[in-house]
This record gives sequence, structure tokens and C-alpha cells, in this order.
Amino acid sequence: MSTYRINSSSELQSTIQQSAVVTMRGGGSKSALQSHAVPNAAELDLRGLSGILEYEPGEFTFTALAGTPLATVAATLAEHGQYLPFDPPFIEQGATLGGTIAAGLSGSGRYRFGGVRDFLIGVRFVDGLGRLVRGGGKVVKNAAGFDLPKLMVGSLGQFGVLTEVSFKVFPRPEAYTTLQASFTALAEALAALQRVVDSHFDIHALDLQVEQQNGQAPMYRLWIRLGGLRAVLPQRVNQLRQLIVGGELLPEQEEAAFWSTINEMGWAAAEATLVKVALTPGKIRDIETTLAAHGAQRHYAVGGNLAWIAWPGDLVALDQQLQTLGLTGLPLLGNSPHIYLGKRNGQHFARRIKAALDPQNRLPNYIESSNT
Repeated sequence: MSTYRINSSSELQSTIQQSAVVTMRGGGSKSALQSHAVPNAAELDLRGLSGILEYEPGEFTFTALAGTPLATVAATLAEHGQYLPFDPPFIEQGATLGGTIAAGLSGSGRYRFGGVRDFLIGVRFVDGLGRLVRGGGKVVKNAAGFDLPKLMVGSLGQFGVLTEVSFKVFPRPEAYTTLQASFTALAEALAALQRVVDSHFDIHALDLQVEQQNGQAPMYRLWIRLGGLRAVLPQRVNQLRQLIVGGELLPEQEEAAFWSTINEMGWAAAEATLVKVALTPGKIRDIETTLAAHGAQRHYAVGGNLAWIAWPGDLVALDQQLQTLGLTGLPLLGNSPHIYLGKRNGQHFARRIKAALDPQNRLPNYIESSNT
């Protein structure tokens, strides 16, 4: 495999046009996605496409090259009291803007304001024919038409290689506080989670973490994060405690570090395969039996709509369970023989887009893959 360091859109265009098959790498923070070797492919190293091109704090938007590390973006935004509310994971591990979009990744903060697709307002990418394509724009109000930016979210580079991206951002809350409640029964934990979901509280993050060691009965910990003006947070916490009896405050000096550990997957065993699964709270009961039986670590984020699963050993049982439940899994860390696990949806639409943007099949193609 030949590796090409890409430093400009024109270099990317010519390299794709001159290659039979290409594969991409950025910050290298998602090892499972990098483990799928493509024979005779030209590897495009996109780390040279780095840097913030435009940033207007007063307009709450920025434009950057796709290979820009999230850490760089976060530091720049913080200087102006702003941030990416969808809470992208793997910042400390070198994740980039382009890789985050391509994998469709959002963190626990997605609960309050939405995911990466809700903040991405513009893209430029090179398609499989080497054409430079632009979609969306650099301001929040864009012209109507086919929403190319959202098409690129979760596409894994199958429709084009991102070169430039534009995001809207928000002011960062002045302070945060986190309430934690523990339950010995899953039914009680899910009932408490649903009470919070149905409440009037503006919650920034709502996660359910399962702690289970050495075959012992699991403990379910509900984590509720509030953000806003420091002066009013105590009152909001007191009101929330009427809903979640027995809730305890996480010490202020531990609060930021705790959520960073969650977002960086520091709770997951290094030897496990980390799998992202989109689901609904109603599916948690069904999947818990299999996860507990196999000793998998799991963390349910975004009000129970996203599961992070650290799966030990062979993935066959997890793949079968996800298929049974009609769920799709995306392995991100570790090794997996498949790009996707479980059920695949939207294949017909994806084939049509692939045919239009990559008719010669130069870019990665996971559309036809099947585990059955």
C-alpha cells in the first residue's frame, strides 16, 4: 500500500483521479475503522489538511480544513467562551473534524442540543471522480436544496473525501453540575431515566452507566448533567432532587474529569472492541441480557438513545443479537472483521448516491457488505 500525504484539495483530486482504489486516514483515533485493509489501495494521509480558515465569534460559525484536530478547534473556541455542543468524543486521542463527521460521532452532550449533523452547515469534498463538490455554506441560513452536509455524516468516506467543513457553535455554559443516582434494578433505573426525559428540566447530558464485576449483580448509575449560570444551578439541582430521590452531587472538582473520561471511553477495557449502537430506551432491556451474559461493559448515553459497548472477544454473539433487535453497530476501537454489525438499513438509497458520486468505485465501499 502506497501512502500519499495530502496537503491541498488539488493534490487530493489528482491522487484520486490517478488511483484505482483509495483509503483514508486522519488522526488514527478509531483503530477498528483503520483495520480493514484494502488490497492495492492508495492510502490518503489527510493530516496535512489542517487549520482553521475562518472563525467569526460574533456569528458563532467557523470553517476549517477537515484534518484539523478537534483539540485545536476546542482550544480556539474556548478562548471566546464557545464550544461544540454535540460533545465530540476522542478529542484527547487526536480525532479530527473530518473523521468525526465521517463516523457520525457525538458525545453525551448531544442530549441537549443535537448531534454532529445538527451543527454541520457546510462541506467541501472530493468525490470518486476527483471532482471538488460543495454543499451548504458558511453561515447558518443556507439556500434550500439537497442537504449534502448531512449526507456526509456517518458515510465513512464512501461518497467523498472531506476537505473543508463549516460548523455553527454555541456559547459555553458558565458552569456545570452533575447529579448521580444508583439503582440495583434495571427497571428502577429506566423508570428514573424516563422521569427525567419527561420532565421540564433542560438537561445537558443524561447517561446510564452499568457497573458489573466478576459476575456480580450489576449496579445501574444514572448521571444527570446540568449547565448554565452558576448562581441558579443549586436551585435547579434541588428541584431535580424532588424527581430523583436520593441523588448525590458529583464533587465540583471531579465533574469535568468524569465527563471527559466518559467521552474518551476511559471506562472501557483496552482489549475490548468498542461498538457504537443507536437504539431507543425500550431496547435496553432486550440487549442487557446478552451484554451481561458475555461480560460486556456498557454505557448508555443521550437519554438511552445511544449505547457504547465494550465487547470482549469474538463479536458473533453481539452481531446476532443486534440483528435480532434490528439494530446496527459500528465498531470503533479494537478489531472487527466487519465494518458494521447487526442489521443494515438504507442500502438502496446509499447505492444510488454511490453510483452518482463514485461510479468507478474508487472510494471505500461498505454498502454491499453483509455478515450473513
